[in-house]
Order: sequence, then structure tokens, then C-alpha cells
Amino acid sequence: MLALRGSALLAPRPDPAPPPGRGGLVLAGEVGRASGLGEAARVVRQALGALGLPVFSFDVGVPWERAPVVVGDGGVPAAAPLLLHINAPQVPWALRRLPAGLVHGRRIVGYWAWELPVVPEEGWRTGLRFVHEIWAMSSFCADALRRFAPARTVRVVPPPLALAPPAPAPLDRAAFGLPADRLVVLVSFNLASSFERKNPLAAVAAFRAAFADRADALLLLKIGNPHHFPEDFARLQTAIAGAPNIRIETRTMPAADSQALTACADIVLSLHRSEGFGLVPAEAMLLGRAVVATGWSGNMDFMDEASAALVAPRLVPARDPRGVFRAPGAVWADPDPVEAAAHLRRLAGDRAARAELGEHGRAMAQRRLGAAPLVEALTGLGLALPAESTG
Repeated sequence: MLALRGSALLAPRPDPAPPPGRGGLVLAGEVGRASGLGEAARVVRQALGALGLPVFSFDVGVPWERAPVVVGDGGVPAAAPLLLHINAPQVPWALRRLPAGLVHGRRIVGYWAWELPVVPEEGWRTGLRFVHEIWAMSSFCADALRRFAPARTVRVVPPPLALAPPAPAPLDRAAFGLPADRLVVLVSFNLASSFERKNPLAAVAAFRAAFADRADALLLLKIGNPHHFPEDFARLQTAIAGAPNIRIETRTMPAADSQALTACADIVLSLHRSEGFGLVPAEAMLLGRAVVATGWSGNMDFMDEASAALVAPRLVPARDPRGVFRAPGAVWADPDPVEAAAHLRRLAGDRAARAELGEHGRAMAQRRLGAAPLVEALTGLGLALPAESTG
């Protein structure tokens, strides 16, 4: 985008040698947006509060949507580090939107997610010039970023969901129009996150292979931003045409309602081609839901064969018709719907196995998605935390 290229020329440059952090943390980026980065920002903000660290939040939106107006600096301490929850290509644009006092005299950290093992040069190399270090949402992301930027500090800091866990609204299946006596398989994704990467057609194929038209099973597809990508949405509607046991839910819900919907499911299915982190399955695991997922990419930081039903990945060249996820030599997974169907049939017929898998998943997510990586990263910035918060 021309606007992003122009921003790289006009954005304020970070100080070559910023001071150690003190006084709290400035959190800026897609704070109010219904996106993976936006939800991660809100989780981190809640976790910082739980740790007792002052946090100063600024929502800059994204360049292609109408953004909120950012005003003032809210009395932010001079050396409080700036954590940018927005990916590298948008960093210069975000810095231009922020007050100048939020850029100079402080360490700038990019909190990034990328869903391929290769980082593209375009946009990312420019954004790299505006940050002092990088936080990656998973070891999968970190490996790609370290190869791309070997001279930068790259820390693995998964969203600390166990410190800021899902808090579902008190809504049952009836509140969502779901039958009480059916096995409910939930697939939840945002069309803005790439139709091809989220791979919902494979999820539909797996469900159809497992259950055909059986009336005792229901596939619920919760889809965000369907009207922004009508051609992709039409492909999905064509794939499920005539299936009496598949429903689509397109309402935008508050986070607590979405989490309640997840809690109402028996199985959460994610046959993604790649994830930078995997927020939906992570929340499902913390809610004790049985998860069937592709066994590759960012979600493997908090999954193993005991905590999720993993579908073996067959790696293929990454081909994204939208052109968003592209980089020379990049691959992603092509999970087998037949293998996923076998997992679905097994779990559908064994309530105890679903409960056991859900409890193993909850325990794994609580271990892997706690406060320790965030605390270590904050300490690395020079920030002192209250003694009781580091426990």
C-alpha cells in the first residue's frame, strides 16, 4: 500500500540506544479490533494488570479500516517501553499515529505473529527498522523471525491466557439456538484471517466424512467478517449446501459470548494450514473442550498427543489466492480430512474420552500459557514487577 510506504519515510525513528524501561508499559496497536492481534493485546493488557504493572493503552486501529483518533499521551512515564501489537508492515504507520512523546526516549518492541516459516522481505524489512526487539507469539513465529532478523533480540511470549483466562458469559445452548441432545462440533474463524489458511473446506469435508447427514451431530461454523469477503463466503455456502446438520453463525459477539459458545461445544475443530499462535483452540483447551487440530505450527507450543487429537501435517507449498501469505520457499500444512474424521468419530462415540482429552488439554494450556514468559520478557526490558506478582 502506498500509504504504508509513505509512512516509512515520515515515521519518527526510535532512539538508537533507549534507556532501561521503568514506570510501566505502553501498549498500542489493534487494541479494539476483532482480530488475533487485537485479542492478544487485550489478553496482555489484562495480564499486566494482574501482575500489578501500570499499563497505558492506545488503540491505533489498522490502515485499511477507519481508525480511532489517538490524542494525548495520558501522562505516560518517560521511559516506559512501547509494545506494538501490530505486525511489521504497519509499524511505521502506527508510530505516525501515536503522539511523538510515545516514540522517543523509550524501547520499542514489536509483538508479532506470522503464519509461515519464512518471513517476506516486503514490508517486514522496513518495519524491522523501527523496533529494538521482537516478541513472538510462539516458537514457530520466533524461529522464522530469528532467521529473518538474526541481529535482533526475539523472545517467545505467548499470550498469557492462563493468567487472563476465558470468562464465558452465563449462556447455555438454548441461548444460541443449539439443541441440547446433539454432538456439537465448532469451527470458529475470521474470514479476514485468510480463507485458505484457516482451511474451513477441509473441516466441512472431515465432518461430512465422519457423520454424513446424521441428525445426532451438528457442525457449527462461526464466521467473522463474512461480508468483507463474499466470494470466500460463497465457496463455503456451496460446500455445505443441502447439509441438514451444518449451520453458519455470522453474528459479531462480545468476547464473553463467543467464549460461552465455545464452552457449549463438545469438540472444537481447527484444520488450519498454519497458525502463528492458535487463539481459538487455546481458549477451547482452557475451557476443557476436546480439540481436534492440525499438528503443526504455533499451536504446537501448547499441544501434544495427550492434550489434543492431532491431525498429521503433510507440508505443501503455501499458496494463498489473496496473496497475503506468500514468501519464497514457504510451506504450510495440508491436513487430511479423513484422519480428522476418524478422530471425530472416535470422540463422538466416547463421552469419557472427550472429557479426558478436555482435562488433559486444560492442564497443558495452563502449564504452557502462564505468566512466566511475559514476566521474563518484562524483566528483560528492565521493568521491575511487584514481588508478589512474580511469586
